[in-house]
Amino acid sequence: MTSETTGRLFDVHTHATPTDLLTWLADRGLADTTEVDHGVVRLASEISGVPEGTPIPLHRAQYDVAHRLADMDRMGVSRQAVSLPPFVTCSGAEPELAREVVARGNDALAAFADRGAGRLLALGTVPLGITEGAEEARRCLDELGCAGVAIGSHGAGRDLDDPVHEPLWEFLAERDAFVFLHPNTVSGGARLGSYWLPQLVGYPAETALAVSRLIFGGVLERHELTVCLAHGGGCLPALAGRLDLGWHRKDVARTVPLPPSAYLRRLYVDSATFSPLLLARLVEDFGPDQVLLGTDYPFELADFEPAATLAALEVSPADRDRVASATARKLLGQ
Repeated sequence: MTSETTGRLFDVHTHATPTDLLTWLADRGLADTTEVDHGVVRLASEISGVPEGTPIPLHRAQYDVAHRLADMDRMGVSRQAVSLPPFVTCSGAEPELAREVVARGNDALAAFADRGAGRLLALGTVPLGITEGAEEARRCLDELGCAGVAIGSHGAGRDLDDPVHEPLWEFLAERDAFVFLHPNTVSGGARLGSYWLPQLVGYPAETALAVSRLIFGGVLERHELTVCLAHGGGCLPALAGRLDLGWHRKDVARTVPLPPSAYLRRLYVDSATFSPLLLARLVEDFGPDQVLLGTDYPFELADFEPAATLAALEVSPADRDRVASATARKLLGQ
């Protein structure tokens, strides 16, 4: 990879939890910030979706802009799209609480990005499962200056194909907004209770479940959405053949006019697979125009050497540049 390309890396998958949000949560008894200096925060379970008292990693870069920019320089990243982490998207909270926390988080995130010397772009979070989702998306784009939006996989007990979300999809399609889909809950219950399995296994499976509902529920048939999936699409790319088989052979799955793989090809995925072989296959299957650089910075399960990751891709320089930054710049209006 040339030094020119390395210096132009555009990372679409990063997270921040600004101090303003943490302080607001702590003042309301919804967060314990006494261990922030040790890289840990504890959130009320209705906020985080994890058991009460669970230590949640809080890297300094999640709230310290100067530290983040220094890390970006070391990683060769020129721009980052920044979204709130799933721990503060309130997937299981009551609608009123979710609406307020997410709005506060978006305010704090926009201010955080504004301090980023033009290198940070906020992706405002949309609260799911409530009728006000489209309203918050509009506020993020029109009032807060967000470059796009981030959505979870579930909210208020409702999946992405629930009719309550129809106004949101209509709005996002009308605006041709960049939508980053990141899992914010997991299925599996106690079986995922050990070994950090909610993130290691639950998140990839959750993405597959959420997008399958978008497909079979007809959302991607009714609306032309610009959606990028976190973690290389999770388990979804490996399920394309099985989903197609179900569409062909099971009447109950023949809900849309095209096989599921046709809708998958309309989506974008990030590069956070942590496997050169899997990333190469994603580029082959989706095409270099549909794969965007994503690191999951600054969590521990992140790609801290994105330049090396892209350098290992056996593609043309033009295609490598598409993955590194060109497509992200186009989709995010940069």
